[in-house]
Amino acid sequence: MSARSWPEILGALTDGVDLTAEEAAWVIDEIFSDNASPAQIAAFGVAMKMKGPTATELSGLAQGMLGHARRVTLDVHAVDIVGTGGDRSGTVNISTMSSIVVAAAGAPVVKHGNRAASSKSGGADVLEALGVRITLGPKAVAQCVTEVGIGFCFAPLFHPALRYAASARKDVGIPTVFNVLGPLTNPAQPRAGLIGCAFPNLLPVIAGAFAERGANALVVRGNDGLDEITTADTSEAWVVTGGHLTHTVIDPTRLGIERARPDALRGGDAQTNAVIARNMLGGAPGPVRDAVLLNSAAALAAVELSPETADRDLHEALAVGLERATHAVDSGAASTLLDRWVTVSNGLGKD
Repeated sequence: MSARSWPEILGALTDGVDLTAEEAAWVIDEIFSDNASPAQIAAFGVAMKMKGPTATELSGLAQGMLGHARRVTLDVHAVDIVGTGGDRSGTVNISTMSSIVVAAAGAPVVKHGNRAASSKSGGADVLEALGVRITLGPKAVAQCVTEVGIGFCFAPLFHPALRYAASARKDVGIPTVFNVLGPLTNPAQPRAGLIGCAFPNLLPVIAGAFAERGANALVVRGNDGLDEITTADTSEAWVVTGGHLTHTVIDPTRLGIERARPDALRGGDAQTNAVIARNMLGGAPGPVRDAVLLNSAAALAAVELSPETADRDLHEALAVGLERATHAVDSGAASTLLDRWVTVSNGLGKD
């Protein structure tokens, strides 16, 4: 099949026929070129949700988005720590804090994120509350990564054509494939990622999309529903390296981390979560620290993945990463890095 019209695309999806990567990219090109009506966009989102996306379809959609994006060029291999959102848990900003810890541990980070969708505080909201300038363009983001070890790509600035799908997505009112494309469309295309997914059926699909790209990734979901590695339960994880996938289960107790109460990671608005982040990065003990260090360890493990290590017990790599992450916090490096990020980002202009 090689569909190049909306009736053909929508007909295929409603018949349960998978799209090719090229067809999926065509859909995004039509939407992002403002050639699709709200009805066509809404129908596509719902039809794809009903059929269920494949890894190839996600890859095609992501490549289509990246073709319209403002891209970031880095001279280092970086990692992203990001979730799909949508778990409606109201937790603190674990991936944002983990990004700072990972950078302080020596792994360059380029984070891709947005304001809150289903929570009170998204990654962009809490970074802004911490004093980081989030409205930097591609060159300034790359400069932050070079000078500080971390940069932030604010999704609306790097994917401006997403606005053409906004009203249709709002009218549909349910999560669709657009909700899971964020982790796949980081404008810097880092070589590694710790990717949280709130939707259990999509974990292997997202992992497959990263495998098709040739990236290293850990695609995770807490068995309590978090789009992070949780400390309140075990977590499912798909390990992606060398184009291959393996499934495992992460058990925090095997790393000496106590099980947290389900409400122990609950956060608030951006200002509240910023205070929690400052305290945690400053060395405050407790469940938030445990969760951040565990996710930081996983991101550091993702950076080091290789086909030779893919079949090893992931907990071995997590233990090594946990030591590095703990040192980054307890030495003061994480708190210092945040201060420097605030200073450098505010000193850079838009580009």
